[in-house]
Amino acid sequence: MQTRTLGPQGPHVSALGLGCMGMSEFYGAHDDSESIGVIHHALDAGLDFLDTADIYGPHTNEVLVGRAIKGRRNGVFLATKFGIVRDPSDTSKRGINGRPEYVRGACDASLKRLGVDHIDLYYQHRVDRTTPIEDTMGAMADLVRAG
Repeated sequence: MQTRTLGPQGPHVSALGLGCMGMSEFYGAHDDSESIGVIHHALDAGLDFLDTADIYGPHTNEVLVGRAIKGRRNGVFLATKFGIVRDPSDTSKRGINGRPEYVRGACDASLKRLGVDHIDLYYQHRVDRTTPIEDTMGAMADLVRAG
């Protein structure tokens, strides 16, 4: 599997990544055991970059990915996203949230759902135009410092 450097000094990751969104939502019916099998096959083939988000499912995609990588975490570059939120009373309605307190809580929740102690790439799914980007990025910098 070919690799690429992520960023100017970043880690080497597989040139291909696996976006896991469709394994829990959007593209019709899904089967968890089949999806886990796909993730395992990808990892066995040398692909190490997995991408998910807290909005997918909602939340169930991170649980699925966590189940798939259990016992294999060292061989995975794990990316997940935050920032799109659904209205609990109508999940078809979505909003954007980049407030610092949301960022911290969303990260903690993602770590728990994924069953991991760290996320390799944590990024904002959509920019919240009502929150200064410096505030959002400040919260993310705090997460990096916290490990």
